[in-house]
Amino acid sequence: MIPPIEWTLSGHGGELGARTWPNPDARWLAVLLHDHGEHLGRYQHVADALAGMGAMVVGADLVGHGRSAGERALIGDFEAVVSDVDTVLTAALDGHPDLPVVLVGHGLGGTLAVRYAQRFPERVAAMVLSAPVLGSWPVLDLLEYDTIPDAPVDPETLTRDTSVTAAYAADPLVWHGPFKRPTLAALEELLQTISFDHPLGDELPVLWLHGDADQLVDQADTRAGTDRVRGLGFEERTYPGSRHELFNEINRDEVFSDIAAFTARAVKG
Repeated sequence: MIPPIEWTLSGHGGELGARTWPNPDARWLAVLLHDHGEHLGRYQHVADALAGMGAMVVGADLVGHGRSAGERALIGDFEAVVSDVDTVLTAALDGHPDLPVVLVGHGLGGTLAVRYAQRFPERVAAMVLSAPVLGSWPVLDLLEYDTIPDAPVDPETLTRDTSVTAAYAADPLVWHGPFKRPTLAALEELLQTISFDHPLGDELPVLWLHGDADQLVDQADTRAGTDRVRGLGFEERTYPGSRHELFNEINRDEVFSDIAAFTARAVKG
């Protein structure tokens, strides 16, 4: 296990809690982007796997998540969050300016990765998108309710690994409450912005990963939005029986193997 270096930096909504997993032999920089309601403390094994592929790994908890400042699970401006991502990336590249950057985003983190690549295409060498929210997402229908139902994420929908679901349920840094209306409204706006902005360049390598048993982000809904990321370098993998958190699934070694093969082809470091 590579011990992370914990540090902080200023984001648009206050102090962000960041982590770097150093690698003296790094050939590329992996920027981790986590999902709604969770935090990067759950990604130690992901960082270890990426480091084994030749990456230095960095990331920060989103505003209102984990060790970062802000009201819990409240994000009112996703464009500002994308700017926070750029601040983290810039700090990470200080001293490592020649490392090619690979965005590794899960769920909402995948959505943010796509928007980042639209805004800063010159900074991104490749992307790995795990069950990203793109196109349409039925959860946004909750905005039609006068009161958002108090329906937290069922840990059983995340993975078949019961040790992970138990740890998730007991994690005090995980948000165990309902979606907040401003967050859903801002996400709806973000999805519309992605859909109406330019598609990513044809040459950008993109790997889309999805489980066909994902009950939180349906693969068909995401597929409807992949026109923004489909180019000559687009690849996809579907895992039968896998649920939402592919990095925590019982077949995670298969997932990491696919990422390793993709980055070996895509990253010239």
